[in-house]
Amino acid sequence: MEGEKEKASGPVPTKKKRKQPQRYWEGDGGQAPEPTGATAADTKKPRPDGSSRRKKREPDRQKNRISGKVDPFPGDPAVPAERIKKFQRGKKEKLKAASNRRLKHQLALQEEKAEAAAKQAARTELLLLEEPGFLEGEEGEDTCTISQSDIADAVDLAASAKHFELRLNQFGPYRASYTRNGRHLLLGGRRGHVAALDWHTKALMCEINVMESINDLTWLHTETMFAVAQRQWLYVYDNQGLELNCLKRFYRVQRMEFLPYHFLLATASETGFLQYLDISVGKEVAAICTKGGRLGVMAQNPSNAIIHLGHSNGTVTLWSPNVKEPLVRMLCHRGGVRALAVDATGTYMATSGLDRKLHLYDLRAYRRLHSLLLPMGAGHLDFSQRGLLGAACQEVVQVYKDVLVGPPSKPYLCHSLPRPSHGLRFCPFEDVLGVGHEEGFVSLLVPGAGEPNFDALESNPFRSKKQRQEWEVKALLEKIPAELISLDTVQLGAVDIISLEQSHKERVERLGFDPQAKKKFSPRKRTKGRDSAASRLRRKMKVAVEEQRTAIRKSVAKKLEAQKQQQEEATKGAAPPGQRSALDRFKK
Repeated sequence: MEGEKEKASGPVPTKKKRKQPQRYWEGDGGQAPEPTGATAADTKKPRPDGSSRRKKREPDRQKNRISGKVDPFPGDPAVPAERIKKFQRGKKEKLKAASNRRLKHQLALQEEKAEAAAKQAARTELLLLEEPGFLEGEEGEDTCTISQSDIADAVDLAASAKHFELRLNQFGPYRASYTRNGRHLLLGGRRGHVAALDWHTKALMCEINVMESINDLTWLHTETMFAVAQRQWLYVYDNQGLELNCLKRFYRVQRMEFLPYHFLLATASETGFLQYLDISVGKEVAAICTKGGRLGVMAQNPSNAIIHLGHSNGTVTLWSPNVKEPLVRMLCHRGGVRALAVDATGTYMATSGLDRKLHLYDLRAYRRLHSLLLPMGAGHLDFSQRGLLGAACQEVVQVYKDVLVGPPSKPYLCHSLPRPSHGLRFCPFEDVLGVGHEEGFVSLLVPGAGEPNFDALESNPFRSKKQRQEWEVKALLEKIPAELISLDTVQLGAVDIISLEQSHKERVERLGFDPQAKKKFSPRKRTKGRDSAASRLRRKMKVAVEEQRTAIRKSVAKKLEAQKQQQEEATKGAAPPGQRSALDRFKK
């Protein structure tokens, strides 16, 4: 028994611990290596409250490189401030003026997004393939003496095919219109001939005769619809020449301008009315009597959609569909205004009148910059995307370069027409100037006129039918209401304080009391025996005294400010010490 007890009391054999499997990243000792470098720094001890705080781990870019070499220029490349300024829009928001913390945070996020977008646009500008160029002559040679045939021979076959002439001497004179992407051309003769074509491939889309005189015509938002101002009324056709609508409210229209971002067709009539048509719903938005007689000169400002009208008394008026009176009235010429044009930035305006002068105005200050005296006067004007100014003077077409910098001494290009001109348009994104005259249409090559790079999401000359349909849907969803057309584009982001005060005043008169007034303080009742009439009265008196102190401080500050202003006015009106007399002491 004792032996059995001894055996039972002996040491119990323990189980051998199982060795943990070794992973491929572990060393020879079977233990994972201790974290070093950035990994060790990321490991944190548990917090005393038991909560864990996860921190974003920045990737080690140098370690992730395939070659293992260190980047000598880490981070994004710096962008020059001049390039960023080119893509900035408007002024920065004043964050200090915002009292609400949440509003201030949202404004700061918007500013960050706008700044990041400007930087990204400036950085991606380096990827643009095309570069603008101009025509340069040899030593002692003027570029205005170079003919169109010489230019067509010097350029490649694709560019030389853009110079052509259409002899249409039966239904002229002709007016022309290009689409926003510059791919399609619309021609209209005074005697009723209308033709729409893809002028790149010279493929004719439709050709009709309306059997009525035509005053003007223009493309609408896409190349599938165009409007024609005929002798009596306004008509809308599709690209197959089928009549879609006859608008009899638009009577004897002389000139038309289409506002692409608002889907508005602005028309100027012979009776002196300026009318706006919303083509997305087919509704007349506004009809304004300008009281300026027959309206035969019209142009639009591409930056703010303001319509410019030229009158027979030498004035130019600026109009918006929201105001029945002209926003600005400028006296530009001593005689009637024959033509006017606004550049792509909306900063400069060129006008020509019966006095044979060509004036250039700065629309920011409404001030004349410089003038030119033309031999015959310009009957038609147009600005290109790159700032070239085309002027049609009877049978001569002149193009001026750097006209915004100073008055040019000579034209950049000249071309003679067989008959007097009737219309003048620069083609977007092409170095082409289309001129309509009494015997047809001519397409002129003007190097450096068009923007070389286009935004495919905005105006794509090579888009397919599916892309055009998708763009049309997005454009309708992003349509800007006509009520937002104003002379000052920064006004949309501001708060209309006068309207707010007026609406608040009307609400007070309607209700009989001010709902926004500060309520009279009433102390809150406390519970569990801590409340008494004396404590409530004490708290009430304390708040009343504090309000009285703030009111006294404000009144004292106002009195001090008024006294300071009176002293400043007195010192301004007082005579210098050397010129004072003894009688000044009796002045009150």
